[in-house]
Amino acid sequence: MSLGVLNNISAIYAQNNLSATQNSLSKTLQQLSSGSRINSGADDAAGLAVADGLAANVTALSQSTRNASDATGLLQTADGALSQVSTLLNRAVTLATQAANGTLSASQVSSANQEYQNILTQVANIGSTTNFNGTSVFSATARNFFVSDGTTSGSSTYSDTVGTLTASSVGTTSGGGGVDFSATSVATLSASSAVSVLTALTNAIGDVAFQRGSIGADINQLSSASSVAASEETNLTSAEDSIRATDYGQAASNLSKFQVLSQTGISALAQANSVQQEVTKLLQ
Repeated sequence: MSLGVLNNISAIYAQNNLSATQNSLSKTLQQLSSGSRINSGADDAAGLAVADGLAANVTALSQSTRNASDATGLLQTADGALSQVSTLLNRAVTLATQAANGTLSASQVSSANQEYQNILTQVANIGSTTNFNGTSVFSATARNFFVSDGTTSGSSTYSDTVGTLTASSVGTTSGGGGVDFSATSVATLSASSAVSVLTALTNAIGDVAFQRGSIGADINQLSSASSVAASEETNLTSAEDSIRATDYGQAASNLSKFQVLSQTGISALAQANSVQQEVTKLLQ
């Protein structure tokens, strides 16, 4: 092999290899410090696209779990209020049954009627004051609860309607045909009207039971949807992690390898440069 000084081919080879080693070492240090195997699109373009898609799915599922939890909270609020209404209506049944008995004096019937009127007022108060997140619970308005993984095919909408709750209407009309407490014949308890009141109360209790059953079924459905979303979120997070996360065992091994290659590369480059200096000895 001839000696020359125009180009130091050995040094060029050594420099190229050292540059590649330094790039790999830098990437390995970045993976170790960030905890992520993919820190730019250049690291793994296909893997980045998949990981980002999975991250979007996970984000949607996480919010969907909260959506289902909020919806469940609203429905549980309605169910709790209706449970109290059932207690009030059962007390009203007792009063109506008592008032129908001819052994009561006029003042006793009047006392029973006063408590009965208070019950109607309290039912109306529960209906008007029960709210969730500033919105009336007993609105007879359909509410849609949305659960999704971020895709069209993975989206579901759950609808529920909590019926009105006033002194003249309890629950939905699907239960017992509606209740009108304010009708003249049943507005005030008396021995003659007590039987009509009992009929209205029985319908009201049926309405409340129907509404609570419907709410309970919706709560179970939302709980199931929440559990599925949470499970899917966990699985997709694991899948994203397997693509994106740094394998510290492999990265540590690479770090050791590239550190050694960097040191030997620097030594090789120094040797390549020193070899060419030997040409000057021919001129002495």
